[in-house]
Amino acid sequence: MSQESTAPGELGEPALKGPELAEPGAVTIVVPTFNESGNVRELLRRITESVPTRLPCEVVFVDDSTDDTPEVISEAARDCPFPVVVLHREEPVGGLGGAVVAGMRRASSDWIVVMDGDLQHPPSLVPELVGTGERAHAGLVVASRYIKGGSREGLAGGYRIAVSRGATWLTKGLFPRRLRGISDPMSGFFAIRRSAVTAEALKPLGYKILLELAVRSRPRTVTEVPFVFQDRFAGESKSTAKEGFRFLRHLLGLRTASPVARMLVFGLIGATGFLPNLVGLWALTKAGMHYVPAEILANQLGVAWNFLLIEHLLFRDRRMHRNWWDRAGRFVLLANADLVLRIPLIALFVHRFGMSAVSATALALVTTFVLRFVGTEALVYLPRRKGSGTEPRRGA
Repeated sequence: MSQESTAPGELGEPALKGPELAEPGAVTIVVPTFNESGNVRELLRRITESVPTRLPCEVVFVDDSTDDTPEVISEAARDCPFPVVVLHREEPVGGLGGAVVAGMRRASSDWIVVMDGDLQHPPSLVPELVGTGERAHAGLVVASRYIKGGSREGLAGGYRIAVSRGATWLTKGLFPRRLRGISDPMSGFFAIRRSAVTAEALKPLGYKILLELAVRSRPRTVTEVPFVFQDRFAGESKSTAKEGFRFLRHLLGLRTASPVARMLVFGLIGATGFLPNLVGLWALTKAGMHYVPAEILANQLGVAWNFLLIEHLLFRDRRMHRNWWDRAGRFVLLANADLVLRIPLIALFVHRFGMSAVSATALALVTTFVLRFVGTEALVYLPRRKGSGTEPRRGA
């Protein structure tokens, strides 16, 4: 039994490392924990009953707890016939997904099985996950609730079932090719070959690490085994509205990984900025201000609105190279330069190329939009440099 501590910034290593074991079926079980002291003894007991007799194993707990979970694990591990490691993180960078990536990096086995610490994922299925992967020569084996033999009966209440099913439909609809062959992309129970994971490609946020793995570094061969989702053994669910919003942000970040997708979302966010712009214009003119200065001031409301949405939805993981006031200043300058540039462009299209005013205006809008997107991405949200940390600067 060993206990280690990790600090922010360790998730940027280029690949998972560790000695190759002679037995191809050996497995590292990675268990992220947050205040699961009431579950870990029973979890280790069930792992002891079902795993070591069929294949060699080790268990790596990555702990973000604020209670005595690390101490309980240390005490319970004394009776285990396999190595047990606790990585206690001072800061929960990346949430549960970040914890899983840290555990994967610590793994020393050919296979890594990720499972929750609340016993809703049955440890008895671990040998089957690894065995199925070996027989199918797969890189990823997903324990699915949605194939024959599987069930989600451990989800308490119709609300949680509806949310889980809706999230599954949403993710499969957004990533039809990447998630082909995965019926349960929201599963937190799966086995993956260590050689199939490249840590630097992962940008975990929240608790849906399988989705992150499938989209960013999906192995070529994927298979599934059914499992019955169990009732929680002890404690309370960590699923909250806050985690739900983090999931949606993560989903948006995955979907906007390509420049074309980012440009589309950039345009949609820009379109929403018309609402605060119009409301501001109405209020200022109603108060007696002339429409020209009122339009200039109202436009700043739309710019501020767009900046906030772009910061938190589109470029959340690119806010590391400049302070927020620097990003805000550059964004405002680019957004207002759009107004200054549009009129000369319209004049050029009309007088030089003989276009009608309507056509020239439409083309100028498209041109300035593309320039604004390129400028925003290049001058405000610079791409991450290799080797940079994972945390934004203070004030970001």
